[in-house]
Amino acid sequence: METCTYPQPRQHIAGQWRDGTGALACTVVNPANETTLASFQAASDDDIAQAVAASAAAFPAWAARSAFERGQIMRAAAQRLRESAQESAMRLTLEQGKPLAEATREIAQAADVIDWFAEEGRRAYGRVIPARAPNVQQWVVQKPVGPVAALTPWNFPVMLSACKLAAALAAGCTVVLKPAEETPVAVMALVDAFVASGTPPGVVQMLIGDPGHISSSLIASVAVRKVSFTGSINVGRLLGEQAGRHLTRVTLELGGHAPVIVCEDADLESALDTLAGFKFRNAGQICANPSRFYVHQSLYQRFVEGFAARARAVKIGDGLAPDTQMGPLASRRRVEQMAALVDDARGVGARIVCGGECVPRAGFFFQPTVLADVPDMARVMNEEPFGPVVPIASFDSLDDVIERANRLPVGLAAYAFTTSIRNADRLADALEAGAVGINSVAVLQAETPFGGVKDSGFGKENGIEGLQDYLCAKFVSRSFA
Repeated sequence: METCTYPQPRQHIAGQWRDGTGALACTVVNPANETTLASFQAASDDDIAQAVAASAAAFPAWAARSAFERGQIMRAAAQRLRESAQESAMRLTLEQGKPLAEATREIAQAADVIDWFAEEGRRAYGRVIPARAPNVQQWVVQKPVGPVAALTPWNFPVMLSACKLAAALAAGCTVVLKPAEETPVAVMALVDAFVASGTPPGVVQMLIGDPGHISSSLIASVAVRKVSFTGSINVGRLLGEQAGRHLTRVTLELGGHAPVIVCEDADLESALDTLAGFKFRNAGQICANPSRFYVHQSLYQRFVEGFAARARAVKIGDGLAPDTQMGPLASRRRVEQMAALVDDARGVGARIVCGGECVPRAGFFFQPTVLADVPDMARVMNEEPFGPVVPIASFDSLDDVIERANRLPVGLAAYAFTTSIRNADRLADALEAGAVGINSVAVLQAETPFGGVKDSGFGKENGIEGLQDYLCAKFVSRSFA
């Protein structure tokens, strides 16, 4: 098993790495064995104020730089991130738990996102508007919104931080980044890549500690003009309310409960391989993870048996072990949540086909679990499990299953498997989600917009839409006497 050192988590404020000065002491735990990796002091009110002041002071000069120059710095940062990928991935695995291959892929994806926005920033186009009167010129230019508070979660700490940083920096904004306190060190490497590549002091900063206090303090600052948050619906609703009081622009990428519809004409083996390969990635802790499975009754039993066979074959273990295919969940609380959802499903008539229990070893492990005959009343069909639990139910009518898929107040992602063009077109149109995959689970890429509808939030990450969320359109009218 590979090993690496784990550095001291620190704040990055006004161009310097330094310890926090808050009273709260935070601890980073390895979820694979429950050992303590490090302890650090949280950011204090003074740390937060200094970071906001430095961000506001750096904004005019960064916004005035050309998109070409900002892009050069960003591309250099992406290359530095790639060069340090091996060490960064190992540290990411230590603090988050995912297998090393997945951590390495996350670092590579983060670098790709930075590269894409480095180039896309040069295409923040304005336009000329023909005037109604002679001797008048009218045009629209795109201006950066201002200093940004970027709040990111623990499940993909590097990639999701990179999405927010890259879009904001390409637009000309400065950023105060608050990653999750559970996964600070991998994000430190991301920030360091930007700093070493020439971003001036105050352009990229990082605060770690009490998430509620830091987030609320950033939102309350008059200097912060945009908030971007990825996380739970409950927290997103609270932050949205706080931002609304200050009329601060906000992007919220919140939770979902992605339905999967497997039609009677689906390529069954292809669907099983695609879904099982994605479902247990990051131990199911993915916001767009397929989490409610509706299978046509003609394929139902074969699908259940096929998914269970694939689930039983998943190798569970420490993410640094070379043969591990699924690591631990993030915390003891996540394990308890899985057990509670499975117990509830069994109590309302579901059948446990495989798994369903904690793994008897140190660490926060839960078995890949397949549940069959799960009624819609079960909690797992109504609450996003965010873990390696696969609840499956049957259907016989496409109209009925679309209604069941759309019945929840969330809509982040949805998936369908069919070989019928007619069914594919209908499902793509009818499923209420911000991203729909037909015979595919590839719904999050640098060039494609990602974000939800209904209670899954609003605004977009990535794609040209993601850049636009950090820009303001300014209209100019000039008259010549």
